[in-house]
Amino acid sequence: MILAALNDYYKRLRSDPDSGISQPGYSLEKISYAIVIDKGGCIVAVDDIRDTSGKKPFPKGMIVPASFKRPGVGSKSFFLWDKTSYSLGVGKDKERAKQNHEAFKYLHQSILVNSSDPALKALLAFFDKWTPEQFQSNQHFLPNSKEIMDTNIVFRLDGEQRYLHEIPEVLSMWEEVKDIDKESNGFCLVEGKRSKISRIHPAIKGVKGTDKAETSIVSFNNSSFESYGKNQGHNAPVSEVVAEAYVTALNHLLRSKRQHIDIGDANVVFWAQADDSKQAHAAEDLFAEFLNPQNEDAQHTGSLRNALEKIRQGLPISSLNSDLKENTQIFVLGLAPNAARLSIRFWETGSLKMFAERLAAHYDDLRLEPSAWNRLPSIGWLAKVTGPYRKSKDGKRGDYDSDAVSPLLAGELTRSVLTGSRYPQSLLTNLIMRMRADGEISDIRVALCKGVLARAARLNKKHGNLLNKGELPVSLDTNNTDPGYLLGRLFSVLENIQKAALGKDINATIRDRFYGAASATPASVFPVLVRNAQHHLSRLRKDKPGFAFSLEKDIGDILDLLGTSFPKSMGLEAQGHFTIGYYHQTKARFPEKGAQELNEDTNESEGESV
Repeated sequence: MILAALNDYYKRLRSDPDSGISQPGYSLEKISYAIVIDKGGCIVAVDDIRDTSGKKPFPKGMIVPASFKRPGVGSKSFFLWDKTSYSLGVGKDKERAKQNHEAFKYLHQSILVNSSDPALKALLAFFDKWTPEQFQSNQHFLPNSKEIMDTNIVFRLDGEQRYLHEIPEVLSMWEEVKDIDKESNGFCLVEGKRSKISRIHPAIKGVKGTDKAETSIVSFNNSSFESYGKNQGHNAPVSEVVAEAYVTALNHLLRSKRQHIDIGDANVVFWAQADDSKQAHAAEDLFAEFLNPQNEDAQHTGSLRNALEKIRQGLPISSLNSDLKENTQIFVLGLAPNAARLSIRFWETGSLKMFAERLAAHYDDLRLEPSAWNRLPSIGWLAKVTGPYRKSKDGKRGDYDSDAVSPLLAGELTRSVLTGSRYPQSLLTNLIMRMRADGEISDIRVALCKGVLARAARLNKKHGNLLNKGELPVSLDTNNTDPGYLLGRLFSVLENIQKAALGKDINATIRDRFYGAASATPASVFPVLVRNAQHHLSRLRKDKPGFAFSLEKDIGDILDLLGTSFPKSMGLEAQGHFTIGYYHQTKARFPEKGAQELNEDTNESEGESV
């Protein structure tokens, strides 16, 4: 299913002249330098063709005859381009580089021997004159010899603009050469017809998190994985054409900034299949905005919120954009690095309408008033906030430590968003533990707690669960009788009393000292907190009698709903309600200030109010 969908996506890209996708037998590779030779085969220049628009030079993407996997000693070389160890015989391993260069020369001398093109004849002359020892003394390599080492290079004839691999005669040669040494025919599982089967699939490149530059989804690197006497790719037969197509499409996605995001350790790529490329591009743009909001512009954020609201109201997708069609198919693939080959963390497919509704429901489950963010938080950011805070050099709180986030938790969170299923229970566990450990009850963490509980309540109601307690409030609900919610509200009021009586510059508030114990074992903490609050209230009555009366009334109203005793202990779900009650009561005190009052020292850049 995955390979078939990627094969179809490749066909769509090939039909789009603006896609920049390589044709069969070719691949987009990173090229750094071009060696310019004259008709006699002498080097006249070494051009640096890297992209220098950024802080560091970056290799240029160039479509060249396709690369392939070449494990072991005596590997085959690529055609008309390669690393310097092959093209020039220069590399860190001198002996290996000499062998590689001989393989490079032999390939080109055998293919180009009958060519009449001046540029190709010049390359043959270059091989006759060039020796790897010249690299250290040749004036054209001296200025950048260290940078050139082990980079990919191409060739060009002096006086011509095109490179050797772009010569028309070369294109026809390569079409014949690339079919040499193919395996015998077999039955392709993707296309359902007999074809030349790929023994070793092309390399997948650009997967973050793996220590290998090239890896695979399909591979049989050990005889124990083979069966019935079949060798390598014949154990899962896929044609050469399909193997090259799906790998080219996947490499294209992994290079994309629009259709590739990282969530935990997973490389997430997505694409659309529609009646025409315009509809597919529109669907991919909308899905990218919902899955990974990036634009911080207020107008753009407002339009995205408006789009979500229209989806919640059940309005057709086309009301957002006439190019959007509800039945456009969306494919989402999550790849995670593994030892020998990539693992599939998740694979989800469905219509644009289905995914739009699920993503709208996701943000609705997390919704709080006042809002916990200025712009919609990406799933990657939500996963990140489950980790601990780093400490900066001055001892203050830094950013979240994304390295400490569980890859499995990030993957399960993404899957729950895409499928509309329950959020992982470990998400609530992790959040409660983090807030108790570091005392950082940030808005986004509270929103995630609320999301876990709200989705569970909604799905319970949908499936007729009699234990369902109803939906969680979005803002302060003074009629909510849930014990955890009431205790969270009470804790916020007691903290407010302490701050009002002693000032905001106190070394530690009751939140800093008692939040964890108050949310887990209320009966052991709250009697003491309530008793101490009476001393603070007596001070307030002298300075601010009206304010003291209001706070006493809040305590009385909450205790009336709570009953005559405090619970001895509370489970994780109740502690989640405690967090939400605390958040609502705290925000209700300063509605104009929004998030600043709850976390005055917050410096988070995504997903948080400011």
